[in-house]
This record gives sequence, C-alpha cells and structure tokens, in this order.
Amino acid sequence: MKTIEIEQRIVSLQRGNIVVGDYHVDVETDEIVVQNASVIRRWGTTKGLGELRNGPLPDTILDYAGEVRAPRGSVVFTIKVNPGAEWPTG
Repeated sequence: MKTIEIEQRIVSLQRGNIVVGDYHVDVETDEIVVQNASVIRRWGTTKGLGELRNGPLPDTILDYAGEVRAPRGSVVFTIKVNPGAEWPTG
C-alpha cells in the first residue's frame, strides 16, 4: 500500500499559474495533484508570494478550481503553507 503525503502548498506552475491547496504527487501518473485548489489570481502582497504562506491577505483574490493536476515537470517551485494557515476551500 502506498502512503500519500498530503500537505498544503502554494504551487507555481509554468506560464505563471499559481495554485494553493492540498498537494501530493500521483506516482502512477507522474502528476502533481492539488485538491481543494484555488488559483491565486491576485497575490495582494508587497513582499512577494512567500507572504501568503500564512494564508491570504485582504487584497488576495482566489478563484476556486477544485482539483488541479499537472505534469511534475510543469512545477517551477512550491512553498509549504504554515500549519494553521486558513485558506478557503470552495
């Protein structure tokens, strides 16, 4: 049985797409999966994307996306969200 480690992350994908949600890697399809995902349309930060590791700011705009799947090679970087950060889901 495979153990899937799920953790909340901000994921930067190719072409400038940024999503946040419950992240894991599907080893069977070699895809990253972000469940309960939202696309971060506007960061609303003054010091960069890392400011959002504690949750969205007042000027952050999110678009709920459900489940996002992408090839592992399309990930530019990820930022682990701090435990206790509250991101809306849906």
